[in-house]
Amino acid sequence: MGSPGSMRARTVAAAAVVGALTLVVGCSSSDDSVTGGGKKDGKVVITMGLYGVMGIKETGLLEQYEKENPNVDIKAEIAGDEQTYYTALQTRLAAGKGLKDIQGIEIGRAKEITETQSDKFADFSDVPGTDHFLPWKESQISTEDGKVLGLGTDIGPMAVCYRKDYFEQAGLPTDREEVAKLWEGDWRKYVEVGRTFKKGFKGDDVAYMDTASGLFNAMVYGYPEQYYNEQGELIYDKNPAVKEAWSLAADAAEDDLSAKLRQFQPGWDPGLANGTFATAVCPAWMLSHISEKAGEANKGKWDVAKAPKGANWGGSFLGVVEQSPVKEEAKKLVAWLTAPEQQAHIFSEIGNIPSSGEALENDEVKNAKSEYFSDAPIGEIFGAAAQEIPDKQVLGRKDGTIKDTFSQGLTLIEQQGTSRDEAWKTTAERIEKAVG
Repeated sequence: MGSPGSMRARTVAAAAVVGALTLVVGCSSSDDSVTGGGKKDGKVVITMGLYGVMGIKETGLLEQYEKENPNVDIKAEIAGDEQTYYTALQTRLAAGKGLKDIQGIEIGRAKEITETQSDKFADFSDVPGTDHFLPWKESQISTEDGKVLGLGTDIGPMAVCYRKDYFEQAGLPTDREEVAKLWEGDWRKYVEVGRTFKKGFKGDDVAYMDTASGLFNAMVYGYPEQYYNEQGELIYDKNPAVKEAWSLAADAAEDDLSAKLRQFQPGWDPGLANGTFATAVCPAWMLSHISEKAGEANKGKWDVAKAPKGANWGGSFLGVVEQSPVKEEAKKLVAWLTAPEQQAHIFSEIGNIPSSGEALENDEVKNAKSEYFSDAPIGEIFGAAAQEIPDKQVLGRKDGTIKDTFSQGLTLIEQQGTSRDEAWKTTAERIEKAVG
């Protein structure tokens, strides 16, 4: 199973896998192939399309399943960037070819899948042994008529990752519990700590936070409704939660508290490696990326503190294509990969928080610590944060697109000095165009 201390080694290996397989995705001729795998040489061949570091391949689970099921051969392709992956998935769904038997689905795409592609994915509602998920997680991938189009992998409870050495230089506390008290209960306090940091830190080469858009996302995802209401209507332009998040994120940008970066975009990884910012709002799944990109030189300098408020940012599902020639075998594999034991294993290896309520009660999860992040009790911190996630989360058809557009809008303020009103206007125009 491994320990949380092995997270660093696993994520370095994962990076190599992702890099190599992204090339395969880019030049594969699978677009012209028959959908999915099939039966070959007496074996069941199951294909998978994944993205990022979902932990399914990187932690050895596929090899374990093949060992336990010698008649199964699993072939997984992993795209490094989810946006590129989803664009390709949409094209292949429309064409009805080039699809894998199992496809990863990011939370921001779930509503669009359930509303527009429900006939393309198999139903998991009658699969035994899949009643262990958090209720709100399963509801995100369910259709109005009760079909469950996938099973959950992880969720994204929130914390704040921070550099202890930089906090000490700025005259701020470094103990994670004391740090959490600085901004307890209010994201405005988090920004105010940034102003204190800026005054106290000697030197101008380190920003308080990586990006204003990270703050924006953390705030918005703490509410049941973000960009759509339950009727499927766009409400981002009048939702107080969105306006409050935009206003505070714009404050941080205008007060020069950020490093003017966008997470997972060019410049962010070097920022981690070179230590150009002191904090980053971090969902659980982000820890593996930070530890990999910040590198061994920064091990023990980072720590994790409780976020001001609970929220869920991110999380994924695994769905099976309806026309897969090995649909039942693929559904069985998905049920196994998302079972409590496997979710706990992935968490112990790379820190992805389980979407299984049963797995969250696993001692291996609750007692986990991260060696890279100063032995932070990540099981305790993120487990508690998971309990604060709103029970009901309203998803919209273009949630992922809208999130990305807001990040771009805040970048206009950070990088180009655009006024917040003009940046909002541009963002709204882009959203209207994107959602039709």
